[in-house]
Amino acid sequence: MTEIQIYDVAVIGYGPTGVTAANFLGRYGLNVLVIERDPSVYHRARAIGTEEEVLRIWQRLGLAERLKEDMIWDKQVDFVDSEGRSFIDITPTSRGHGHPTQTFLYQPALEKVLRAGVDRYPNVEVRLHTECLRVKQDSDSVELLLVDSTTELSSRVRASYVIAADGGSSPTRTQLGIGFEGRTYEDRWIVIDTEVVEPWPAHDQLRFHCDPKRPAFDCPTPLGHHRFEFPILPGEDEKDFTSLAAAWALLNDQGVTDRHVKILRAVPYSHHVRFADRWRVGRIFFAGDAAHVMPPWIGQGMAAGVRDAANLCWKLAAVVHGDLPASVLDSYEEERQPHVRSMTRYTIFFARLITERRVPVTKLRNMVCKFAMRIPPVGAYMRELKWFPKAHYAKGFLAPSANKAVGHLPPQPWVFDESGVRVRLDDALGSRWVVLRIGAAQDDLWARTGVPTVRLQAAGGPTVPGTITDIDGSLIGWMTAMGATALAIRPDGYVYAAAAGAETLSAPPIGLVAHTDVTNPILGNSLV
Repeated sequence: MTEIQIYDVAVIGYGPTGVTAANFLGRYGLNVLVIERDPSVYHRARAIGTEEEVLRIWQRLGLAERLKEDMIWDKQVDFVDSEGRSFIDITPTSRGHGHPTQTFLYQPALEKVLRAGVDRYPNVEVRLHTECLRVKQDSDSVELLLVDSTTELSSRVRASYVIAADGGSSPTRTQLGIGFEGRTYEDRWIVIDTEVVEPWPAHDQLRFHCDPKRPAFDCPTPLGHHRFEFPILPGEDEKDFTSLAAAWALLNDQGVTDRHVKILRAVPYSHHVRFADRWRVGRIFFAGDAAHVMPPWIGQGMAAGVRDAANLCWKLAAVVHGDLPASVLDSYEEERQPHVRSMTRYTIFFARLITERRVPVTKLRNMVCKFAMRIPPVGAYMRELKWFPKAHYAKGFLAPSANKAVGHLPPQPWVFDESGVRVRLDDALGSRWVVLRIGAAQDDLWARTGVPTVRLQAAGGPTVPGTITDIDGSLIGWMTAMGATALAIRPDGYVYAAAAGAETLSAPPIGLVAHTDVTNPILGNSLV
């Protein structure tokens, strides 16, 4: 008999959600097993974009700067009519997270960098070409039955917790009998991934072609790639669109020829809007597409999974280390699901805006949108993506408080740390519990729990221990607007408690044991 190996957390699935989770759990010092059925990074690009808050999450893993080397950003987004005339143009403005507002990526390259990040952690074991056939849990742990597809040998392991990030068809979710509510849209789409040979006009713009005859989408992606997407119309057979000849016919309609691109693949897919009935079954948690799927129109599918991992992993680490009671895990779905549903509603709205095929309605749409874009407040609201849902938790693992800052993710300006070095805010504070205060008062309850207080000062102040300097005043301005002079910040950067003036911060959560830093002191943060 072979002794069963025991892990703190098992992660099923090694896509963007699973690999982000593996990086966080490895960084938090947990003993982790990753299970992935494929032998290597999936070769087809699926996600093609993300935004500043997600890069901020990857910054906490020391990977953001390396990831940005393989990204492009600051590209205009246009909605164009059947004649190619723009009726909506979008230039997103920063929300202060410290990274480019909108970035385009090539997913296989991104996943390679994220997996290289996991390689920094010897406490994370990765088993490729391995499937999880069954999960069985009791009050103490989860048993997983695994099979290696190359040797056909099976094995059993146990983990205190499991993150199922095994995609929209999640075998884990299916085995546990968890419903997947929602719908699959009748439209099928053809995705054509290409390699750029010679640039053409507007090749560097993301464009939604809102043509009622056949809507389309094209987008620049890094490392010399470009993505095109076209719907298969009613009465058409998707099999007729996967040939090179059919793909070229679609591209030629956009003025793109074999002089401009080389076709890499043409693949059909469907749009889905679905939510798991529950995101947790005992010690098993669903994340990413295993918990929710949405159409790709505003590029939030992968981003939602990354946010799931960031929210869940610090809580799992706190419970495994004994720093917080297990009840903190109840807040995962409570915090994440409202934001995912909000993003999905906006995605569906844009899908309808883009794919409308009734000619009279499209003419009215174009006219109204052009007019609205000329009205300064409305145009700015649309153009700068001010409608985009902010990072905010209305309920969850938060102190009871009327202060507006609670549940929000503060902006991340450049600051001078206590040594006078210019760094981003999250790098100065670290992934830990910390009280950030304008002024020199101490928070005794938090200090007794081991949570440090960092003083925030305006530019021009002296460099002293325990103080950071808000170089451009944006963080102090945000706190002032929120009516807060003190913030108790969670390890994921969200505000747990806030107070103004002489008010006392709410007490720390019951059972909290704080650590000065969760960074692995041997391995550090960055991917070299």
